[in-house]
Amino acid sequence: MRQHALEEQYIKKIIPYVASTIIFLIFSIIFSDELYGIFGKDNYVTVHLFMELLLVIVTAGIAIQVWFTSKYNLTNKDILKGVLFFTLSLLEIFHMVSYKGMPFFVTESSSYEPTWFYIIARILLPIGLLVISTIKSKHVKIGYMWISYFLVLLFIIGAFLIIYNPTRILPPLVIEGIGTTTLKNTLQFVGTFCSIVLIIYLFWNFKITPKKNSLYIIASLYLIISDFLFISYKDVFDFNNFLGHFFQISAFLALFRAIYFSLVEHPYNQLLQANEILETSERKMYKMAYFDEVTNLPNERYLYETINRLIKNDKKPITLLICEIDRLSMFKNTLGSYYSDQLLQQAAIRIKKAVPEIYLVSKLRVEQFAIVIDEDCTMQEILSLCKDIKKNVKKPFHIMHLTLEASLNVGIAQYPTDATIVEDLVKYAQFAMYEGSDNSNQIKFYEPKMADGRLSRFTLQNDLQNALVKNEFYLDYQPQLYLKDKEIIALEALLRWKHPEKGLIPPLEFIPLAEETGLIVPIGNWVLETACMQVKELQEKIGKPIIVAVNLSLGQLFQDDFVDFVESALMKSGLKSEYLQLEITESMTINSNHIIPILKQIKNLGISIGLDDFGTGYSSLSYLKKLPVDCLKIDRSFISNINTSTENEPIVDMILSMAKHLELEVIAEGIEIEEQFNYLLKNNCDYIQGYLISKPISIKLFEETFNSLQEKSKQLIKS
Repeated sequence: MRQHALEEQYIKKIIPYVASTIIFLIFSIIFSDELYGIFGKDNYVTVHLFMELLLVIVTAGIAIQVWFTSKYNLTNKDILKGVLFFTLSLLEIFHMVSYKGMPFFVTESSSYEPTWFYIIARILLPIGLLVISTIKSKHVKIGYMWISYFLVLLFIIGAFLIIYNPTRILPPLVIEGIGTTTLKNTLQFVGTFCSIVLIIYLFWNFKITPKKNSLYIIASLYLIISDFLFISYKDVFDFNNFLGHFFQISAFLALFRAIYFSLVEHPYNQLLQANEILETSERKMYKMAYFDEVTNLPNERYLYETINRLIKNDKKPITLLICEIDRLSMFKNTLGSYYSDQLLQQAAIRIKKAVPEIYLVSKLRVEQFAIVIDEDCTMQEILSLCKDIKKNVKKPFHIMHLTLEASLNVGIAQYPTDATIVEDLVKYAQFAMYEGSDNSNQIKFYEPKMADGRLSRFTLQNDLQNALVKNEFYLDYQPQLYLKDKEIIALEALLRWKHPEKGLIPPLEFIPLAEETGLIVPIGNWVLETACMQVKELQEKIGKPIIVAVNLSLGQLFQDDFVDFVESALMKSGLKSEYLQLEITESMTINSNHIIPILKQIKNLGISIGLDDFGTGYSSLSYLKKLPVDCLKIDRSFISNINTSTENEPIVDMILSMAKHLELEVIAEGIEIEEQFNYLLKNNCDYIQGYLISKPISIKLFEETFNSLQEKSKQLIKS
C-alpha cells in the first residue's frame, strides 16, 4: 500500500515538469521570429561556450561523484555509471573546443567535428543508461573499475583520431549554408528512439526505484525535446538552437539528481532508517533488561545497580521498603495469572502515585515492590509514607467482572544501620516484611532477631529433604493446543508438593529452596522419569501420541551422566524420544560453553528442546542462533497484557517473526481470555497453553476429559 502511494507521488511529480515544458515550447514557437538572434549574432559563440561549460561541469560532476562513492561499494552498475559520464564529459569538452568560431584546436574549427562529438554523446547516453538499468547489480573487484576506465580512454582516443583524421572518414552531418544532413537527422532520431525505449523500460519497472526512475524519465523527455529543437532550427541564431541546449542542460541536471539520489541520498536514508531501527531495538532490549514486563517498573537488576551507585557515590543514609500484596498467591492459584498480573499492574500505579517522584519504585522478581528513599528521614516520616501507600492499595481492585480487595505487607531496612551491602539490605527488608504480615498494621522495621526467626524456612527446607522419600510429590499436566491441527497433542509436566501438615506448598516457595540445597537434581530426575512413565501409559489408554514437556534445572544439566539418565528414562518407560521435549530457561544460556554440547547430545537422541520463559532475559537474542532449540515459549508476562497494553504486542509480534525466520515453533503460555487466544491464532502462533484451554490437572483427569477438552479447543478455534 505504501509502495503504491509512493509510485503515485512520483508520477504526479512528473506532470508539472511536462506541463511547464509544453507551455515553454508553445511560447517559443509563437514568438520564434521575435526571439531570433536575441543574444546578438556576435555573441552566440560565447553563449554556446557558456552552455557547454555548464554541460561539462554537470557531466564531470556526476563522473567525479560516482568515482568517489563507488570506491566504497564496488558494484558493476556504479562503476559503469562513472564510466558513462566520464565519457560524456570528455565528448562534451571536445565538442566545446572544436565548435565553429572557437580558436584553433588541432584544425580550424568547423561544424564537422563538434557535431560528430555531440551525436556520439547523444546516442551513447540513453544506450548506456538502458544497459546499466537492465544488468544485474553485483560486487566486483577494483580491477574491473581500472579496466573500464582504460577502455573508455581507448574509445575516446579512437573517436578523436577518426574525427580528426586529415582525410575525413566520416560523412559530414552539417553542410555550410544548407544545414543538417539526412544522416544527422537520422542519428538524432536514433537517439530519440533510444530515449523512448529507456522511458518505456523505466515506466515498466517504475515501482522498483520510483524517484530515480522519475528523474531518468524527465531527463529522457528533455533530451527528446532537445532532439526535435536541434533538427528544426534554421541556423545557430535560431532561438530553438538555444532552447535545445537549455533542455539538454536540464536533462543532465535531472540525471545529476538521479545519480546523487541513488549513490548518496538513498543509501544515507537507508542508513538513517537502519540506525533508527537499531536504536528502537536497543531501547526495547534495555527495557527488557531493566524493566518489569508486567508493571513497567524498573526491575531487580535496576534496583541493585541504583543502590550500589548511591552507596558508592553519595554515602548518604538509604531506607529500603519492600512491599508485598497479601494473598496474591491465593488470587493467582484460584483465578489464574491474568488476574494476579492485572492486580500487580494496578497496585504499581497506586504505589507510584503515593510515593514522591524523587524516590525509586521498582519491582522484584518475587512479586514484590521495592522503594528506595535516598535521604535522611525520621521514623515517623517513613511510617507516614508506608501508611499512604497502604491506604492507596487498600481500595478495591476492579478486574474484569470481579472486585478484589488486597493489602500490603511492608518491611523496612536501612543503610548503613542494618546492612552495608545491597544484597543484605534487600534480604533484611524482606525478613521484616515477612514478620510484618503477622503484625496488625503490616509494617515492620528490620531487627537482628528476625534473621533467627527464619526457622520456618529452615523447617520447610528440612521437610523438602524427606518429601521425595515419602512420596509427597506428584505431577499435574497442563495441555498444549496445536493450533494448526486443532488438536491437543502435548502436555507440560508441573511439579506439585503436598505437605502432610501444611498442605499444598507453592512451587515458588520450594523450588528456590530445592535449587539452593541441590535437591533440585534428584527431584528433577524423578519428574522426568515419572512424566515419561505416565505419558506412555496415557498414550496406550487414549490411543493417540502425546508429547510431554519437562522442565530442566541447571543442576541436572551439570550432571556428568545426565544424557545417559535421559536415555535410560526413555528405555524404562518405553516412551519414544520424539514424544519428549525438555525445556530450559534463558538463565541457563549464560553457561553456553557447557550447555550447548549437552543439548546437542540430547537432540541426537531425537528429543526436542524448548526455551522456556523466552523474552525475560537480556542475552537470549545473541545466543539464540547458537542454541540447538526447536521452539520458544513466550513468557506469560508478554501475553497477559495483550489488548490491555499496546507495548507488549509488538514484542510478541517480534518474537513470532524471529521464530519464523529461524524456523522455530512458538508456544504461548498463560492464555486465559479469548482476546489473547484470537490474537495469537491470527498471528500464526503454533501452540497455546493456559487456563482458557485447561488448568493443570492430574494425568487421570486428563485421560477422562481428553475428548471434551479436544471439543472445547475446536469450538474456540471456530468461534
